[in-house]
Amino acid sequence: MDTTSDDQAGPSHAGSVNGAATGPAPFPVYAFVNQKGGCGKTTTAVNLAGALAARGDRVLLIDLDPQAHATLGLGCSPDRPTVVDVLLGDASVEEAVVLAPGRLTLLPAEPRLAEFEEVSGRMIHPEQRLRTALVEAARRGMTFDHVLVDCSPRADGVLCANALFASTYTFLIVETGAFALQGAVQALKVLDEVADNQERTFDVRVIGTMFDRRTKFARELLVALHARFGEAMFETVIRTSVRLREAPALGVPVQELDPTCRGAVDFAALAEEVVKLRHDIVLQPAAPPTASPASAGTPSSPPSGESHPGSLPHPSPDDVASPRA
Repeated sequence: MDTTSDDQAGPSHAGSVNGAATGPAPFPVYAFVNQKGGCGKTTTAVNLAGALAARGDRVLLIDLDPQAHATLGLGCSPDRPTVVDVLLGDASVEEAVVLAPGRLTLLPAEPRLAEFEEVSGRMIHPEQRLRTALVEAARRGMTFDHVLVDCSPRADGVLCANALFASTYTFLIVETGAFALQGAVQALKVLDEVADNQERTFDVRVIGTMFDRRTKFARELLVALHARFGEAMFETVIRTSVRLREAPALGVPVQELDPTCRGAVDFAALAEEVVKLRHDIVLQPAAPPTASPASAGTPSSPPSGESHPGSLPHPSPDDVASPRA
């Protein structure tokens, strides 16, 4: 169960990034995690955001990786405040966001984000900064149907902890390749440790990526993943696609490059599942805006998403062996 933060951290007005977070994030927030790179995490975050926006939904994509691959993959080169300035309390969300291709709102990253890991040890509740900034953005009139957070591959760091603390759902990205189950086991162990530290549970959902149906190995592994994770795994699996590799080089989501390609079709199907998932969220009215509405996001009373506590079955040692080739 999500626990409230300690409000004895010192004087600070509600919603300030210099104080503890007050209540759940006001929008449905999805944190994209894994403990290893190369699993398609950023590709999934960017193109799922694009698919949701293509439906007409209001989407905020937050790049919380110092490598800034989501930012670069959308052709953005920030010349204004970025997410690190938001986390440090030097800028607000509405001051840092930019409009990105595919009708996305992007909170960009830059390599300087790595500095937050270094200075967070001197902060009170550093893992709550992102959620608190989102609460403040809602109070100032911003609202989104979905907030997607692309985390760094280091799931045990303070940046990922920020995404998890703000999250409604945690999306574990698992490629359908060698050692996939082993990687999922490692990631789940890290999530357990973070959950213990934050005194809450995470509602974890699994997305299969890089699926090549031509290989027996991938087909058997996909069956094994569904058998192990059950209803926690999305039915849609993201297939390999040349267009998915080309899109970031052109700085657009795949929907902008080729809306009829295999990758775009897969992400459209995944978006429908996410929308259904969002409808399960207990929505609560947010506090009315306390300042003029921001230019990015539509001014209204945004929903408040609180995760449904749930546990994800962990693979046993016997289950982590690779399927037969």
